[in-house]
Amino acid sequence: MKAVRIHTYGGLDVLSYEDAPRPQIAEDEILVRVCAAGVNPVDWKIREGYLAGMLNHSLPLILGWDVSGKVVEVGAAVSEFKVGDAVYARPDINRDGAYAEFIAIKAAEVAFKPSSLNHVQAAAVPLAGLTAWKSLFDAANLQAGQRVLIHAASGGVGSYAVQLAGWKGADAIGTASARNLDFLRELGVKEAIDYQAVRFEEVVRDVDVVFDTIGGDVQERSWQVLKPGGVLVSVITPPPAEMAAQYNCRGEYVFIQPDAAQLTEIAQLIDAGYVKPIVETTLPLADVRQAHQLSQSHRARGKIVLQVLD
Repeated sequence: MKAVRIHTYGGLDVLSYEDAPRPQIAEDEILVRVCAAGVNPVDWKIREGYLAGMLNHSLPLILGWDVSGKVVEVGAAVSEFKVGDAVYARPDINRDGAYAEFIAIKAAEVAFKPSSLNHVQAAAVPLAGLTAWKSLFDAANLQAGQRVLIHAASGGVGSYAVQLAGWKGADAIGTASARNLDFLRELGVKEAIDYQAVRFEEVVRDVDVVFDTIGGDVQERSWQVLKPGGVLVSVITPPPAEMAAQYNCRGEYVFIQPDAAQLTEIAQLIDAGYVKPIVETTLPLADVRQAHQLSQSHRARGKIVLQVLD
């Protein structure tokens, strides 16, 4: 099969579009013909070696842990799926990923694709959708009537967070560049902040939750906008306990794992019209370097998807 692999960690030039062995499945797995694979920041962070000590990878490695496709083979112990089913998943990040024509996935990590989406749209959902859900609801326990500040709200994860907050009945405040402010309003934010024109901590006060998708200085400045007892959730770096104590708040760090049950619930929300994926850029698998370059620019609106099968 054709796949994009890395044989060493490094820059864009280590991404190799090449022939690779078609995966063999175990009895509890399914083989999926990849139709589309989402691109996420974790992909290029792994490519550059930032997570080499954290994850159990061996090289060469196929990147990409957002997938939508069709079941072409079913393991002997699998009863919930059959050949021909349209599925999507955020598979185990410790294994070969979805930048390939085929991927082997444990059946327990797979859900049926939202019926209202095509495969390119569906591939944009699992990792970002699960990240937003688990951050807002599992970690922060966001409730109707609360206020949440979402950093980089026009990005892949942020755009889901805005929509999920609205579905829950919470008021979302989003930061973005000037060109994305109208887009945020279309997604449903109550207030859109141009982070290049104003410092968010000077105009935002007393929020219940901050959702940090940037880290660094942005995370550090975010404590002061929280109510006492509020929650700062980060998907970048664990919030320091001493800062949480200083501001009488709680800090949470989220690194998601596969969750087929949650993907099923998200699919239901999508098919009911509450949430939609935002795919700004679709590229063929062979153009993976361009996709990574765009992701690393932090200028992408919504998601970037690699189309593998027409």
